[in-house]
Amino acid sequence: MPEVDPRLSRTLEVRDHAGEQRRWHLLDSGPLLAERGITPQGTLLAVHGNPTYSFLFRSLVREDIPWRLIAVDQLEMGWSERTGVTRRLQDRITDLSLLTDALSLRGPVVTVGHDWGGIVSVGWALDNRHDLAGMILTNTGIHQELVEKLPKALQLATAPAFLPASTSLTDGFLRTTLALSRPPLPKEVQDAYLAPYRTRARRKGIEQFVADIPADADHPSRPALERLAEGIRHLEVPTLFAWGPKDITFSDRYLRDLIERVPHADVHRFEKTSHLVWEDADVAGLVSQWLRTRLSPSAAELEPARRIASPRPVSSYAEPAPERHVGEPIARLAADPAHAHRPAVVEMAGPDGERREISWSLLNRRVDDIAAGLLGHGVRPGDRVSILITPGADLTGVLYACLRIGAVAVIADAGLGIPGLTRAVIGSHPDWLIGIKTALVGARTMGWPGRRISVEQLPTLDRAALGVETSIAQLATSGSMMRDLGAPLAADWPDADADAAILFTSGSTGPAKGAVYTHRQMSAMFTAVGDTLQLDPERGLVAGFAPFALLGPALGAPTVVPDMDITRPGELTAPALAEAIAALGEPAVFTAPAALRNILDTAAQLDEFGRGAIASAASFFSAGAPIPAHLLRELKSLMPHARALTPYGMTECLAVAAIDLEGIEAAGEGSGVCVGRPVPRAEIAIAVMDEDGRTSGEITDDPDTTGEILVRAPHVRDRYLMLWGTTHASMRFEGWHATGDVGHLDAEGRLWVEGRADHVLATAEGLFTPVQIEDAAETVPTVRRAGAAVVGPRGTQQVVVILETEDGYRPGRPGKPRAAATSLQEAVRRAVRERSGAEVVAVFTTSALPTDIRHNSKIDRAALSRWAGRTLRGEKAGSL
Repeated sequence: MPEVDPRLSRTLEVRDHAGEQRRWHLLDSGPLLAERGITPQGTLLAVHGNPTYSFLFRSLVREDIPWRLIAVDQLEMGWSERTGVTRRLQDRITDLSLLTDALSLRGPVVTVGHDWGGIVSVGWALDNRHDLAGMILTNTGIHQELVEKLPKALQLATAPAFLPASTSLTDGFLRTTLALSRPPLPKEVQDAYLAPYRTRARRKGIEQFVADIPADADHPSRPALERLAEGIRHLEVPTLFAWGPKDITFSDRYLRDLIERVPHADVHRFEKTSHLVWEDADVAGLVSQWLRTRLSPSAAELEPARRIASPRPVSSYAEPAPERHVGEPIARLAADPAHAHRPAVVEMAGPDGERREISWSLLNRRVDDIAAGLLGHGVRPGDRVSILITPGADLTGVLYACLRIGAVAVIADAGLGIPGLTRAVIGSHPDWLIGIKTALVGARTMGWPGRRISVEQLPTLDRAALGVETSIAQLATSGSMMRDLGAPLAADWPDADADAAILFTSGSTGPAKGAVYTHRQMSAMFTAVGDTLQLDPERGLVAGFAPFALLGPALGAPTVVPDMDITRPGELTAPALAEAIAALGEPAVFTAPAALRNILDTAAQLDEFGRGAIASAASFFSAGAPIPAHLLRELKSLMPHARALTPYGMTECLAVAAIDLEGIEAAGEGSGVCVGRPVPRAEIAIAVMDEDGRTSGEITDDPDTTGEILVRAPHVRDRYLMLWGTTHASMRFEGWHATGDVGHLDAEGRLWVEGRADHVLATAEGLFTPVQIEDAAETVPTVRRAGAAVVGPRGTQQVVVILETEDGYRPGRPGKPRAAATSLQEAVRRAVRERSGAEVVAVFTTSALPTDIRHNSKIDRAALSRWAGRTLRGEKAGSL
């Protein structure tokens, strides 16, 4: 067994449930802990499933887990005895209890179960509650409804004609399981899993395990499964579910069932991992972190709660935001004669292709009608509702109706792309899915969960084909009828600390994460954005970045989305922007950073009316990536009277700092991009980095100290959805949210952003932030944009620069980089050396740097580094 200290391996003879002496094999770290002088805090009792064995849990033997590991090979499996006895579920639970009795195992015990070993470990936990301190389950299922079909993989495996051939006659079942891992398992690890199962006789246990799946009511193990499925509801101990969502057997359906039965559990989904999540991800690292937080002697409290530390600042941290219900301005303006009939939402191209305006009065009526209809149809407070509607009146009405009745709105926009949107919807476990027809077709095709509601009324055949129960049009009509008959909206305003919405990040630095906001935090977020952008009923908002269209109604600001492809915000044109501005008079304009250059490039297409309309903008903003000052200056030629503001924020805290063009010019040049001072009620600090680019425990607001940017404010998100470890890591400094960005504060208290903390370059010459390198390279004539990459181990990393040039740029089409011309290479090396002190080993040019799909702005430096590493090793690297 590679990666396993031989001293961990031991055997033990114990009587089984039938009274026969049986030989068990297990991994036991107790002697190693004693040798190191460590008194264990308790025992991790780890139970594998089919067709693995104790080797699966080898990673739990590590210095930062001061717990004794007992990882068993179940009888008939691994290196334990082949007895020839058919063992049912309850037999295995009893056998395990007899083994722990023989080991004199006493609490505190945390059970760790995987696959069908998860069910066995739950059985042990129920039968040994007096010793149970916690429970960890990974990719297992605790219940299978009789009316539900088994997963297709198990249907095939359990078919009588196929069962022996796949499980014992051959090692097909085992090899198929091992092949699920991504990336593929190293050969020595695969060989270790195969080793105990080399012959048919040694694989008989695999066949018996599959045959014992209690799918039918008359299966001998069905009563035991029902007992466990009900009993787990009453195990009120700290619990962790760690999951690989790409599992073809134990999909998210089984995770949803477990969460329903154990609602207090901490959950972490390792996106893109599969059934053998222990091999695909650092589950042991998560377990170590969880044990310290939930079960260490120094833990403040051990109550089963979702929050690891309240990210909501107390009054000593930050000024509280004004208390108000989310969406309250809609009703207030609808009741105000001066605003009731003014536009609240303008659609430049409505459902019929024509422009339409929705007044505050009509919007308020629509929200209440939809809210009443949703309640009447069975949507309840706390239900998660995935909203898949293009920006406009329909999206606004549905969103604020959900917020009004306390349903949790799941917002994952089309800017994530189909794969990202699929992961977001499935990963959010929605109870309901409300969408346009295109989204509902996708939901049916890709198996997205949730009861379905369409926006418009669909033909009968379409409703049946898509599994649609009703439509928003019907619900609004029924809600209106109830209210016309005098029935009040039967819903109190939601509690301030109840979940309000799940907003998904762009996924620019990994899979998109769901940021969960409570109503209190969401209200504070709207207030912060309104204060920063100075939005009000008299100044509307042109949302050139579609998700921002949702902010207007909560701020009492009329809103319009330009006629554009919302999945390509960087392609917004000057004529489309001018038309949207004209619809509102003198509004504020918000765009994605990538759109700024395209607006300038298409300005020649403006006619006289368009030039006048675009010049009437009162202010323009852009966020999502730092904005160079020269772009803001160029835009002033189109919008000469507008205040040019560039706020800094993120999905987790939408407004953190802000600065206008005058402020940028006053700040002058520095390392990174100046994004200004904190917005009202927000505070910023810096987590100091060590020489390897990792944050230490020190927090400072001293000027010119570079490190990870921390923020605390009333509008910081509550947590990440089903990402317990990520939430914990981001809140590791009590009361602060670690943004993942790196930068510094200057002597005037202004924040300078220098890239992502994960992209800091740890070279032999010292630490360099990516923006330091990129800014220097972009001073070279003909360089349009630069991306910094690194190769090699931390501490000795080598710097590589990949460029977009003015003559070779092709928007949105990253290609295969090529070595830059010698003169350009020398100019870039010289500029970087003189401005930052870093040495560049190679310079390449490409048609377009890879960026995030939502903003089209954030450079994917990890992709650049992977490409550079392969290229400099002489491997075939291909396109970016």
